[in-house]
Amino acid sequence: MQLFSIFGDPVSHSRSPLMHNAVFKNLNYKACYVRTHLQDGSKLKETFLSLGLSGANVTVPHKEAAFNACDEVRGFAKKVGVVNTIVNENGKLIGYNTDADGFMYAIEEFQTIKNILIIGAGGTAKALASRFLEERVEVAILNRSESRLHYFKELGCRSSSWSDFKVKKYDLVINTTSAGLKDENLPAPQEMIDSILDNAHYAADAIYGKLTPFLQMAKDKNIIYKDGSDMLLGQGVLANELFVKFQLNKNDIKREMQKSFKL
Repeated sequence: MQLFSIFGDPVSHSRSPLMHNAVFKNLNYKACYVRTHLQDGSKLKETFLSLGLSGANVTVPHKEAAFNACDEVRGFAKKVGVVNTIVNENGKLIGYNTDADGFMYAIEEFQTIKNILIIGAGGTAKALASRFLEERVEVAILNRSESRLHYFKELGCRSSSWSDFKVKKYDLVINTTSAGLKDENLPAPQEMIDSILDNAHYAADAIYGKLTPFLQMAKDKNIIYKDGSDMLLGQGVLANELFVKFQLNKNDIKREMQKSFKL
C-alpha cells in the first residue's frame, strides 16, 4: 500500500484526499492519500521521508520550499522554481509543477485571453505568469510589496506594488493570494479591487470551495468568474498520473476525481 499526502498551512480544507482516494479506490490502485499540516517549509523533506511517502502535493505557502527540498526537478517546475507535486523515485525526491497546466485547463471555456492581471507574487503566481507568457499573453503582476517583484520584472511582466499601481483593461484577473481562504479579506485594498474589476472581463480565484470576497465583488458586478475548483481538478489529474506512473487511464482518473467533487 503506497502512501501519499498533501503538505500545506492551512491544509484541513484540502479536497485533495477525496480526489485522489476516489481514484485509488474506484480504479483498484493500492494507495492511500492523507493531509499533513506543515508549518515550517524547511522541514518538508525530512517529514516526507519520515512518513515513508511515495509522493505528495504541496499547497500554500510551501511550493517554493518544495523546489528546494527536491533532489531533482523536472519540466516546467525547473523553469519557474516552483514545485506542487513530488514523487519518490528510489529514495530521491523528484519535483514537478502541474498548477499552470491545471489552470489552463480551468479557463478553456473563457474566450480569447490576450492580457491578464495576476494578484500576488508567490509560487502559484510564478507558475501562471510563466505559463501565460509561453502562450504570448501579456502579463501584469500586482503585489502588496515591491520586494517579491524582481522575478516577474526579469520575466518581462509589468509589475507593480500597491503604492505605484495604475489600472488598465484586463481580459482576466486572477487572485493567487490566500486572501479569503480562512478570512474575509480582499487581496488588495477594496478601492483598488473595485477599480480592477470595473476594467476586467473575467475573474478567477485560485481558492476553491467558497465564494471569496474577491469573487463576490466580481459576481456583484456581473463578471463571469471561476473559483479554483477546475484548476484543482486539472492539476490533480496530472499529479495523479505522476503518482501512479501513468499506469491508469487519464480519462478514468478525471472521471473519478470529478465524481469526488459531489461528495
